[in-house]
Amino acid sequence: MSTDRFRTKKRLGQHFLTDKNVLSNIVSTFPASPNDWVLEIGPGTGALTQYLWLRYPRLELVEVDAEAVAVLNERFEGVLIHQQDILKVNIQELIPEQLDANQVDADRVDADQEAAKPKNFIIGNLPYYITSPILFALLEHRSRLAGALLMMQKEVAQRLVALPRTKDYGILSVQTQLMSSPEYLFDVKPGSFSPPPKVTSAMLYVHFDKPALACSDKMLKTVVRTAFNQRRKKLSNALKSMIQGVDCSHFDLDVRAEEWTPDIYAEFAAYLEAQVPE
Repeated sequence: MSTDRFRTKKRLGQHFLTDKNVLSNIVSTFPASPNDWVLEIGPGTGALTQYLWLRYPRLELVEVDAEAVAVLNERFEGVLIHQQDILKVNIQELIPEQLDANQVDADRVDADQEAAKPKNFIIGNLPYYITSPILFALLEHRSRLAGALLMMQKEVAQRLVALPRTKDYGILSVQTQLMSSPEYLFDVKPGSFSPPPKVTSAMLYVHFDKPALACSDKMLKTVVRTAFNQRRKKLSNALKSMIQGVDCSHFDLDVRAEEWTPDIYAEFAAYLEAQVPE
């Protein structure tokens, strides 16, 4: 099937990037090297893939649309294509192992040698309706990833980089900023897509460079979601079910969820977890 005959599917949230200037900007921004492993999520019929294919021999694709996969197979011979829903893919099995930056002994590993080691990168134009689940899945497997260059709804991108005490600051902000370093790059107008979405998009780079947390991911998620699920209440009330019988006097609970920084959430989660008997 040719790209001319392909029809986008609304149920899959397909909005394919067609603006060559934006595509060129994305490729020039992507920090992966030719020897790195690259996974493109939601390539559609290959507008971005055609640039990546030339530069990254270890490129792999994940695409759920069978018709789009047929086009990709015709256009990019030899590229490994996973015809699957990204949310149902076993990401841990898909992503090659790489040396966890948090486990490197800086005194024993030559910096130039370490920089030359192949790394793992994600790139993709994420369907708006599943952006958050995809982000959480990538964060869960961050130790195997160096970075991710992602297109998403502008509103979501703003939430990822939002600061405390702002309206956009919330669950996504705290978890993403504790587990990575998100960088807002540039906006992409609706007219750059076919069909054009009703909202502006944005490119965001997520650098998985943060040290390991002192608490488990599970405890952090529980604390953050419990706090923000009742964000109008003070934390003393919102977290009441979690702090019964625990001395939390050294934490300021007389504030709302948006007033704590990500670091305070991490410290609090680690403290609570330490109170639980083994």
